[in-house]
Amino acid sequence: MTSIRAVALAAGVSVSTVSRAINNPELVNAETRQRVLECADRLGYRPNRAARSLVLGRTSNVGLIVPDIANPVFAPFIKGVEAYFRDTDYAVFLADTDEDAATEVRLAEAMVERADGLILCAPRMSGMRVRAIAAKTTVVLANRLSRTVPSIALDFGPGIAQALSHLNALGHRRIAFLAGPRDSWSNRQRRKFLTAGCAERGIELIELGPYEPKFTGGYRAADEALATGVSAVLAYNDLVALGVLSRLHARGVRVPDDLSIVGFDDVPTASMVSPPLTTVAVPIPALARAASAMLLAELRAADPDAGRVAPPPRPPAPELETRLLIRSTTGPT
Repeated sequence: MTSIRAVALAAGVSVSTVSRAINNPELVNAETRQRVLECADRLGYRPNRAARSLVLGRTSNVGLIVPDIANPVFAPFIKGVEAYFRDTDYAVFLADTDEDAATEVRLAEAMVERADGLILCAPRMSGMRVRAIAAKTTVVLANRLSRTVPSIALDFGPGIAQALSHLNALGHRRIAFLAGPRDSWSNRQRRKFLTAGCAERGIELIELGPYEPKFTGGYRAADEALATGVSAVLAYNDLVALGVLSRLHARGVRVPDDLSIVGFDDVPTASMVSPPLTTVAVPIPALARAASAMLLAELRAADPDAGRVAPPPRPPAPELETRLLIRSTTGPT
């Protein structure tokens, strides 16, 4: 691999001049900078990231922490963040917490030393912990809002309102919400919109759970939902809804004739099962772009040398709205 000394020799300058031309181009006159860059390109020189981080005082890495890599809703978020940073100077390091707040805190603390900034996707840690991490490095929260830390979230209101209007029009007057993790901001938001929407429409809402946000959680929830005598359930996410659907099939309960099911997320499997799942779709790629743009803007504001080109604008608010996709797991009472 070509060394920085070889570039310096070819360009007729010192090693320190090559370093400045690449890392701090404003400190080198245009003619010299152009000669250095041409020589580096011709020789195939690529700066050593570790050495560069020592010189610049930054790692050129960003950290991404998600609750559960196995949950298909997070796959497009991960891909979106990586795609966004692919054309920047930053590499993305990924960590999975397995829905555990203590693990999340430990991983975030470890990444503080290894990355210039973090995206915490749907974090489970307390607000106090979030603020403690944000005091040490640049942090952006995705799908959780904060008064003190840069954050952006999906708009659950439109999708939940559409789901309740749909169920109400089908004659459902008593429904259950199969709640997710207690420490989930998204779970609290869904409960808030569901409570208000049901009260507005005269629908009785029964909350069950919390359940683990996985297929097994839904499989367990199905029996408890049936015992309440509700005519419809709205699950915390599609994995829970799919678990419910599987258990109902095992018990010989017809969907949607005996019980209607609404999921949340629109993971790929939702449209592949039989019957296809009615669900509230969430625009995860837009959320990923928004969180990435916010983090890059924060990093560039804190370090002018991190980049001269302004990041693309964040998606407008309408692109972050949820919406109902009506399929075959909902029907009239």
